[in-house]
Formats: sequence, C-alpha cells, structure tokens
Amino acid sequence: MSFGQGGPQWGPGGSPTPDWAALAEASEKRARRRKWLLLGGGALATVGVATAVAVAVVSANGDDAAASNKPASELPSSPDIPGASSAPEPSFEATTPPPPPDPKDYISDADKDKAPLSAAILFPGTKLTSGDKVYKKGATADTKRCASVTQPVLGRILTKNKCTKLMRVTYARRGVAVTVGVAVFDTEAQAAKVKKQADKGLVTSLPGKGVATFCRTAVCRGTYNAYGRYAYFTTTGFLSGKDVTQKDRKAYEVGDDLARFAFHQINRRGEAQASAAANNPE
Repeated sequence: MSFGQGGPQWGPGGSPTPDWAALAEASEKRARRRKWLLLGGGALATVGVATAVAVAVVSANGDDAAASNKPASELPSSPDIPGASSAPEPSFEATTPPPPPDPKDYISDADKDKAPLSAAILFPGTKLTSGDKVYKKGATADTKRCASVTQPVLGRILTKNKCTKLMRVTYARRGVAVTVGVAVFDTEAQAAKVKKQADKGLVTSLPGKGVATFCRTAVCRGTYNAYGRYAYFTTTGFLSGKDVTQKDRKAYEVGDDLARFAFHQINRRGEAQASAAANNPE
C-alpha cells in the first residue's frame, strides 16, 4: 500500500522502509551549510590576520613594540625619542649698554670742557633763591689776567698754576654782599694745587648794578675750594663797611650759601655736557 509520492513505504512484514531520496536530499543540504560555515570562518580568520599585521606595522614605528604598554614614567626621555632634536638651544651674547658719561670728566679737562663759558653763562638770571632766601644778583665780570682781580698772595698762586680765566659775580641780601670768583685751569691737578695753597688772600669784591662797594678797607671773610678744573672762592662783607668777625653768623651763612651755589653751577655744567654726549654718541 502506498500513500503517494514522498510518504512512508511499507515493506514486507508491515514495517516501513526508509525514504532514501529524502535522506539524500537532507544530507546534501547539510553539506552545503557546512561549506558556507567553513567559508565564513575563513573570512573571519583573514580579517584577524589583517588586524594583526596592522598592529605590527603601527608598533614598528617605535623603537620598542612593547613601549605602548609601558606607563609614562618608563617611556624614553625626549632626547631618546626618534626625531627629537639633540642640538643645543640657540644662545645670544648678552649685551651691556655702556655706562653713562661721568659729568666730572667734562669739567676736569680742557679738551672735553668745550661748552661756552663766562660769568653770565655760569651764573644766569637776576636773582638766586635758596630755600626761603632770595639774593639779588649784581655785576658780572671776566678776565684772563687772573692775578689782576685778586689780592697779591692769591694772585701769585693763580699765576703759578697757570690760571686761564677768572670769572666774578656778586649777590647781596639784607646788608651782606658776596663776590664769587671762579678760576679756570686746563687740568684738575692744577686746580687741586691752588686749593691746597690758597690759604691766604681774597678775590677782589665786585660792586655794581645796585650793589655798593664793599670789602675794600674792612675785614671780610673768604672761602676757597676746587672741583674739576675749577677753583672757586667767595669774598663776603657788610655793605655798611664794618668788619666781619667770627660772631657774625649771618655773614658766614650767606658766604656758605654762595659757595655751595658755585659748586652746583660748576657741576651742572658737567651734567649738561655729559647729557649731550650721551644723546649724541660719536
């Protein structure tokens, strides 16, 4: 008995016999499925190999393929890294600007002290203000015959040390007058010798321009000093004609004020020339 194509077939004794055609078809399907699985596994393996090659290429760019797995503290220092520059950093020689000119250099040597010079230039204006004190300016005068406007002892000292010019200016305040004398030499050494030797003798007082004659017959106070190639003096006396004594502190203060002023004016002359030299270097 049969139930149609594809159904079970019964053999002798009533037991069914296998459907060999169906079994063969099922076996063929399984074989085809196994083939595709093997092909798919092969493709995966190929991807795995490509990945391994890529990792190997990347690692080959370093000195050590295992370096990428090391902590930062174990990595090579910068000079050991390929491509890092081991050349020294560029260096630049330090430059130091020259020191500014010393103002005293310009008033210590005639070869440098070239600015115009006269009593009117060294002592400009019509008055001098010192703190709360105001001194009226009197006459000014210049001469190359230094000894002609000094007492004899001082005149001989100036001549011996080759004084080239003597400038005078007078200031007055409250009955006291002071003549400042500035003697000029070629060198600082000559002026220094005059300072050591000028312990006697005065510069002749200079009246005029509102200041009466003083210190011609009375006792007057004198000072002397030197700075650079200049020796400077003061002759201080009363316009009333009385003598100056050690008790006359007023006369001493006025004389000291004008001596300091003379020093500052000489120093300013040096500063002006030094500043000009700094702004216009050769």
